[in-house]
Amino acid sequence: MSSPAVAAPPTEPAAALGPIYIVLPTFNEAENISQLVPQLLALPSDLCVLVVDDNSPDGTGALADRLAAEQSARVGVIHRAGKLGLGTAYVAGFKQALAAGAAAVLTMDADFSHHPRHIPSMVEKLAEADLVIGSRYVRGGYAVDSPPARRALSRSANLVAHLALNLRARDVTAGFRLYRRAVLESLDLDQIFSSGYSFLVELLYLVERRGWRVAEVPIQFHDRIRGQSKISRAEIGRALYTVARLTFRRMRGR
Repeated sequence: MSSPAVAAPPTEPAAALGPIYIVLPTFNEAENISQLVPQLLALPSDLCVLVVDDNSPDGTGALADRLAAEQSARVGVIHRAGKLGLGTAYVAGFKQALAAGAAAVLTMDADFSHHPRHIPSMVEKLAEADLVIGSRYVRGGYAVDSPPARRALSRSANLVAHLALNLRARDVTAGFRLYRRAVLESLDLDQIFSSGYSFLVELLYLVERRGWRVAEVPIQFHDRIRGQSKISRAEIGRALYTVARLTFRRMRGR
């Protein structure tokens, strides 16, 4: 049997939403978060930042601690023992944000591939949706300075997952997302099987299966300038396995 649809919450103005927590998983992002966190805190919204650092050798965790000391009411840090997977980093961030009273939780990469300037439009869109995705694949969205091979791989992966899982969203692998609190509370986050980038596909699948309203706003996705990409061939293989596993689950009506 498919998961029951959930009742949509009433539409409310973005200004009345309440505090939004931004979950930033990091590994060797010291150069980026020193610039990113101040830009996030300068945005015209009730925003707090939660850095989830996987014991970065470049000192990202220590830098995050200094930023938290300067802005103790708005910046928090979760230190983890090592690289434990993107999915588990999100779950740790979700749990702490919800415990702190977040009305909504935003996830994004810490390397400026997801630019802070898009966040206000995502917050506004949440007035009519339960999950808002910053999307490369809706009208007005595109990737900037991304190698052709990477663009082709990304589009192919999105198309396969979109069609195989019958998803309404177009950018199904995007990590730039804004969730209402009720969406995350409706899911058993600890039971999500995937742990890497494929976690994003599985989470979106579960959100749509429960009937939550999903909307997309166009963004300009920038290839990272500093640091190295965390996507490996093994991660691509795990993502394909996740799509196959969820497709089988969908065909069985679960």
